[in-house]
Formats: sequence, C-alpha cells, structure tokens
Amino acid sequence: MKKAARNILLYSLFINLIACTSNGKKDTKMKEKNISDILGNPDYLAISYGGYRTDSRRVQPAMEQLKEDMKILAAMGIKIIRTYNVHMPHAVNVIKAIDELKKEDKNFEMYVMLGAWIDCKNAWTGFEPIHEEESERNAIEIEQAVQLANEHPDIVKVISVGNEAMVKWATAYFVSPIVILKWVNYLQDLKQENKLPKDTWITSSDNFASWGGGEDSYKGEELTALMKSVDYISIHTYPMHDTHYNPIFWGVSTEEEHLSNKSKIDSSMQRAAEYAQSQYYSVKDYMLSLGIDKPIHIGETGWASYCNGMYGNEGSMACDEYKEGLFYKLLRAWTKKEGIACFYFEAFDEVWKDSDNPNGSENHFGLITIDGKVKFALWDLVDQGAFDGLRRGVNPITKTFEGNQDSLLNQVKLPPLKEVLIPEYQTQ
Repeated sequence: MKKAARNILLYSLFINLIACTSNGKKDTKMKEKNISDILGNPDYLAISYGGYRTDSRRVQPAMEQLKEDMKILAAMGIKIIRTYNVHMPHAVNVIKAIDELKKEDKNFEMYVMLGAWIDCKNAWTGFEPIHEEESERNAIEIEQAVQLANEHPDIVKVISVGNEAMVKWATAYFVSPIVILKWVNYLQDLKQENKLPKDTWITSSDNFASWGGGEDSYKGEELTALMKSVDYISIHTYPMHDTHYNPIFWGVSTEEEHLSNKSKIDSSMQRAAEYAQSQYYSVKDYMLSLGIDKPIHIGETGWASYCNGMYGNEGSMACDEYKEGLFYKLLRAWTKKEGIACFYFEAFDEVWKDSDNPNGSENHFGLITIDGKVKFALWDLVDQGAFDGLRRGVNPITKTFEGNQDSLLNQVKLPPLKEVLIPEYQTQ
C-alpha cells in the first residue's frame, strides 16, 4: 500500500509538473492586442515607414533589409507602423518580414496600419483628372488590403482608405469624400458579414482641413457621414510647411530679441508644436459640434532636417536637425500625455520622393538617414545603447555629426524676424 501510495504521489507530481510547464509556455506566449489597446498607448509608439533605400521605388527593399528596419524600429519603442499602398510589393513584404520575426522571436511585436491608395479617374495618366469620378484601380487596391488583413489579422490592425485623397491641393488625384465614404462603408459591411476581422479599424488619413478643421468648403453632409462611418479620424498636420504658406506662428518677435539664439529657436519650435495642436483640436471641435464623439489620432506629422528650397536657409529657415529634433520631442511628449497615437513621418529618409532634387525637403523627413545615422531627435537612444548590435546595411547605428552638438548647432539658422517674414500677415 505504501509503495502504491508513493507511486500515486509520484504520478501526481509528474502530472502537475507537466501542467506547470505547459502553463508556463502558455503564459509566455504573447497575448494578441486589440487595436483599441494600441492606438494612443504611450508604450506603443507609432511611425510612418517606407523602406526604400534608392532614388527609385522600382528597387524594392530585400526581405533582410525590411527585417533589419523592423528591429531598429522596435529598438525605438515603435510597435505600429504605417504603410501607404498595396499596389507595390513593399507593404506585402513588410507584413511578411514582421511575420517571420514573430516566428523567430515570440516576444517580437509589431502591427501595421495598412494604406489602400485611392485616387480619381485619370490620375497620373497625363490626361485631365476627373475628380468627381474614381480610378478603376481603387477597387483592386481595397480588395488587396482586405486579403492582407484576413491573412494576417495578428499584424494588420488598421486599413486606411486613401492618403491625403480628399485635400484639394492634391490636384493630381484628389476625390470627393463620397468616394472615401463608399469604401469605408464597404469595409465596415465586410466586418459585419464576418468577411473582415471585426477588430480591424477603418479610417481615412488626410489633411486636418479635409476633416473640417479648416475652411468651410470641406464641410458638408458627405464629410459628416464619413466621420460617422470611420472607427477613428486620422489627421495630418505639418507646421513646417506653414512656415512658408501661413507663417503666423513662425519667426522671432521684437519681444524675443533679448533672448539667446537658442532660446529664440526653442520658442519658435514651441509655437510650431502649439500650431499642430491647434489644428488637431480644430478637427475635434468640429466633430463634437456635429454630435460625433470618436477617437482622433495623428496619421502624419513631421519636420525635415534639410531643405534647399522655401523651407531652408534661403526661405523660412525652418529645416535643420536641431529644429526637427525639437519638434519630434514636443509632439511625442504632447501625444503621449493626451493618449493620441502619432504616426510620425517618418522613420528613415527616402530619396525617391524627390529624386530630381537630392537636397529637397521631401528626402529628409526621416529620423534616421539611409546609411543608418541617427539624427539629433534620437541621439539619446544611441546613448542608452538601444541600437547596440543593430545595423542598417553594413553600417552600425551611429549619430550624425559624430554626436557633437556644437557642430550641429553651428549650422542652425535663426528664424527670420516676424516683421521681415510676414509683413502681409497680422503677427500674433
């Protein structure tokens, strides 16, 4: 009896050991996050991502290059990235890269806001764009996005219908809100029919004015219906561009002339951040005035580190690494505090954006250069060892200017005096 009892006891302990081991494995398996737990979570930073490393999108990043980038972004605390279209292999390959990394490391975590490109009839054809009609290819783009979301529900958490597709200065391709509404409703219907994961949030990412935060010409029944249909509103705000187009917040005032040069710059950048905030809240105020209450997140904002044109040293003197770094830190601090997701534009420089002008601002919005040099905005992460052991291509992750802040500041220009910059504007 004693032997039998002992055997029973040993068997029981064995079973418990197996159970504990099994539970241990289960406990270490990453719990899948809902998008409501991701957007606006300060531990889940967002960023816009393009992995192109040459002056042409015909040269697609290799899988190892994409995985390399995902590891760098993860080291930055990024947990959700934004892509822009599915008609090129890039977005598909990004998702594949994330999927492979998740299989290699059960603790790797990265999600995707998947962009579906939307444009009007005759866009990019050489013929006159017909803004009241849509491109026949829009349907294909949407279906490809649906397919990817269904194949990878653990990765694709948001589908954005269009990118700046409603703002009227996008003269080559913009459409009316009714086109965006059509596809948003289509995707929402698919969720109801269990043909798309119910946790997939649907939005459209567009300029703040397109969402009713600016001139009245954008406001109307179609926009109201769209606001009601999306799961959240995704807005773009770019104070950097308005240092030229509407510089009411930019420049050094006479009251600031006694300040140090650094303080003058810091003060200008603080106003730039407040300007971005005001555009965000203008959309929120308009939304609430319609009796609608849903999340608003930032689909894009950013600041170029160099420009040889209207935002550079021959123009509004806005673009350099120091100002870019200040804007990044100010926007991250504000959005974290307020629980706003900010898909900061962008992770890496992409020189295809203005291939005819290598020094154009569009090529210099990245926080990291193509060859793996971290700009001023992220120098502190290098100091903390966040990128130790990581490379971009053959290059280890290092600081620009060799980390010398004096060298950095030597090339920073003061914003112009307000009365010189904007004599036609009423200064504030």
